[in-house]
Amino acid sequence: MNNTVALVIPTLDEATTLRRLARLLAALDPPPDEVLVVDGGSADGTAGIARALGLEVIEHHEPGRSRQINRGVDAVASAIVCVLHADTQPPDDMIAVIRRTLADPGIALAGFTPLLSGPDKVRWMTSFHNWIKTWYAPLLLRPHLFVRGVRLLFGDHAMFFRRADFLAVGGCDPGMSVMEEADLCVKLARFGRVRLVNRVILTSDRRVAAWGEWKANWVYFTIGIRWAMGLRQRLGDRYPHIR
Repeated sequence: MNNTVALVIPTLDEATTLRRLARLLAALDPPPDEVLVVDGGSADGTAGIARALGLEVIEHHEPGRSRQINRGVDAVASAIVCVLHADTQPPDDMIAVIRRTLADPGIALAGFTPLLSGPDKVRWMTSFHNWIKTWYAPLLLRPHLFVRGVRLLFGDHAMFFRRADFLAVGGCDPGMSVMEEADLCVKLARFGRVRLVNRVILTSDRRVAAWGEWKANWVYFTIGIRWAMGLRQRLGDRYPHIR
């Protein structure tokens, strides 16, 4: 069984996060078979820093994380792909967890349990909301999929899936600027369950820190509702770039 794993890292202006990420990637045991940074036109030297750290880089100047993910998945050769944000801190046994989870042929897509944190605090409220909406969002918005074992995951979950399945459903919708991960969960449901793995992964609270917890959770909620209702145009205007 081919259980090779590639980490695809879409970036945009991530110069301040890459050195820490590179140290964490070097500590992964077992290591990934491939690591690919797909830069979306950073203005802060992200691509050059990534190369200097020994990471393979594709400079993909079409805007949008969906397009970056599609380009990365297309470029790697591994059977399994994990989409990892540059501001996320993976556990050192991440690759083993990914392989063990997808050894179950009934699971089509999975992700870790994110804990949002910054230099001074852990965002417990938002982390709890991220956890519980994995269940309540599909239950309310896609109940027919919920009963089939589908959960809605997002970028902070470090989602992973089989490359062949991703290509079979046409990848991420290139027209979506946000909610592309949730959309992918729905598309991959044809191949099996979507699972939230009971392992914590740390991710940056920078968006919550900029907006405040109440505003951030309101933005997340309203964007999700608009996506579910099919009101997908200009969703990105409600989710500005924060670095």
